[in-house]
Amino acid sequence: MTETTEPTEPVAKRGRPGYDQRGILEVAVAAFNEYGYDATSIGMLAERLGLSKSAIYHHVASKDELLQLALNEALDGLEGVLIEESARTGDAADRLAYVLRGAVRVLVDRLPYVTLLLRVRGNTDVERSALARRRRFDRAVAALVVAARDEGSLRADIDPGIATRLLFGMINSIVEWYRPGGPESADQLADDVLTVALDGLRVDASAKR
Repeated sequence: MTETTEPTEPVAKRGRPGYDQRGILEVAVAAFNEYGYDATSIGMLAERLGLSKSAIYHHVASKDELLQLALNEALDGLEGVLIEESARTGDAADRLAYVLRGAVRVLVDRLPYVTLLLRVRGNTDVERSALARRRRFDRAVAALVVAARDEGSLRADIDPGIATRLLFGMINSIVEWYRPGGPESADQLADDVLTVALDGLRVDASAKR
C-alpha cells in the first residue's frame, strides 16, 4: 500500500513576521526623526521591529537605502506638484498659489518624510543628493515669485528672495506643530497658509486702477 502524506503548511521565513519594505521604512523614519539618522543603528531598528538584522537586510541593502527611500518619498511628492498642469499654465500668481497649496498637502500627507528631509544637513552622499533636489524645488518656487512680481500680481517693493524665504519658513514650520487628526484638514490648512502668506504680497486690485 502506498503511503500518503498530509499536505503541510508552508514554513514562514523567520524574522519577517508581517513586515514588508514599506512597514520597515515607516518605523525607520520615525526612529530617524526621534533620535537622528546618525544615532539610529540597524540594531535599534531591529529591536523596534522585533526582527533580526538579516531580516531587515532582506528588504533593504543598508541604512543609507532606508534614508534614500524616505527622502525620495518627500521629494517625489514636492516635485510632482511642479509638473501638474495647474503649476505650469496660467498666471504666475495662480501657479505660485497652486504650488504652495500642493506643498502644504504633501507636507501633511507625508509629514514624517518631509520632517526628515528638512532635518538633513548634507553629511552623506544621500543627503547631499536630496538637498540638491530640494534646492531645485526652492528655485522653481522662487522663479514663480519673480514671475508673479513681474506680471504685476505681487508687490514690487518686497525683494523676491526675501519673500520666497518667508514663504518657505511659514510652510516648513508646519512640521514643528502640526499633528495629524486635528480639527483642520490639509485643504483647510493650505487655505489658511495661503491667506496669511500671500495676502501681504499681493498687489491691491484697486491700486491698479
